Amino acid sequence: MGDLVVGVDVGTGSARAGVLGRDGKLLGRAEHPIDMNQPQTNHSEHDSEQIWAAVGSAVRGALAAAGAAGGDVAGISFDATCSLVVRDPAGGQLSVSTGGEARWDTIVWLDHRALAEAEECTATGHRVLDYIGGVMSPEMETPKLMWLKRHLPQCWEGAGHFFDLADFLTWKASGKAARSQCTVTCKWTYLGHENPGWQQDFFEQVGLGDLRARGGLPERASPIGADLGPLSEAAAAELGLTTACRVGAGLIDAHAGALGVLGGYAGDPAGIDRHLALIAGTSSCVMALSAEPRPTQGVWGPYFGALLPDCWLNEGGQSATGALLDHIIRWHSAGGSPSAEGHRRITQRIMELRRDAGLDLAGRLHVLPDFHGNRSPLADPHAVGVISGLTLDSSFDSLCKLYWRTAVGIALGVRHILEALNARGYGIDTLHVTGGHLKNPLLMELYADAVGCKVIEPAAEDAVLLGSGMVAATAAGIYDSLRSAAEGMQQGGQERHPNPAARPRFDRDYAVFLKMHEQRRALDALCQGGAG
Repeated sequence: MGDLVVGVDVGTGSARAGVLGRDGKLLGRAEHPIDMNQPQTNHSEHDSEQIWAAVGSAVRGALAAAGAAGGDVAGISFDATCSLVVRDPAGGQLSVSTGGEARWDTIVWLDHRALAEAEECTATGHRVLDYIGGVMSPEMETPKLMWLKRHLPQCWEGAGHFFDLADFLTWKASGKAARSQCTVTCKWTYLGHENPGWQQDFFEQVGLGDLRARGGLPERASPIGADLGPLSEAAAAELGLTTACRVGAGLIDAHAGALGVLGGYAGDPAGIDRHLALIAGTSSCVMALSAEPRPTQGVWGPYFGALLPDCWLNEGGQSATGALLDHIIRWHSAGGSPSAEGHRRITQRIMELRRDAGLDLAGRLHVLPDFHGNRSPLADPHAVGVISGLTLDSSFDSLCKLYWRTAVGIALGVRHILEALNARGYGIDTLHVTGGHLKNPLLMELYADAVGCKVIEPAAEDAVLLGSGMVAATAAGIYDSLRSAAEGMQQGGQERHPNPAARPRFDRDYAVFLKMHEQRRALDALCQGGAG
């Protein structure tokens, strides 16, 4: 058996796999698409068997790209979106769709069907809310499970397993129905710092008293990187690996990215609270670590042991960022269907326009980017986007200006979250960015200049796969702990410092940004009782 590892990342639209060396270098990578079913507004569903097949294709492709044999791989781990997979007691698929088709057995993380149930959870005032920022999100699993029990009782009655997607993948790989401390602490109201971690009285209060028995939830969660055993014979054959390969308890995709960029600071718990991980793609997550709990209203957590052992994690986010820029292109008459080439063309034209106008380009155009709610720091899934400063101009240049100012709004949203964290004791001055936004030069510039932080662009080709690789290396025994794997495999990065000359412009924009929040609240108050 060699000392290579495989990290698997399942995002919203594809499964990716990477083969990494013990030093963290990415040797080969492959990707395979997955489908999404959206039968009605706010409903989004996956087929978990299709996801598993896509994982197999990606792993085999990554092995080929690396020129590696299955026997060279000592460990594998999985990260995935926080999507909810439902299986029957025999492991078969159960439909979570109003259409009833069995293949759609997974509620996607961004699905907002359980808005009412999330509000009910918040209204309980239960102390589990103290560890999720005070407000339950419809993107978490508890309200989605409530929705299933109420609206699809046949699914509930037929269930034998409820999995977060990363835990489903380790189950498919190893046959072990373990649950990661990352997934259940962050999305299922499990309190990782307490024993028992499950709060049965909360489940009783929200009508889920039979959840643990119905869903096959173990009494204790498994630490990230715990060795869950070898690949099963079936999984080894499907993945192109061997049964000597160990399976590590995985984590949520954004958390794998955070581990990939913050892992180098694992040995400095006292100073790690100056660093913020920004995992930015379709949506954006920001993650901050500290040696002690720092509850922050509207920011998820503090979660214990959900990223690094003995550290507390706070997690904020924006539910639509890359997706919002795609929407702006699709929505504008000069946009068409969004594509990588379309984004590049728009970005290039913005740079040309800024040669004359500078940062004042479209300076009266302002965008509040809450088109899919405000995850942080307002924790308001009902929040809506606002655009101020529109004209009758429908040219391509007007699209470019709107795109530019939407990007500014996205960056200011990160600044809003950062200020909420710093008000609770963090001293964040460094932003580590990973994900699709690395390919967008406007956003990378704005994360330094509009947020006001030093930005580090990771040297790792794919920090999310690197994070999962660190977990796999821990399970395989290549490193003796997740902390030592994170330190030993970290790749560093390139620094970008904020431009002091840009500060006055973005300070004004931020003042407008905050005022727009106030005005939206005032308008909502005026409309209270009307159609929503």
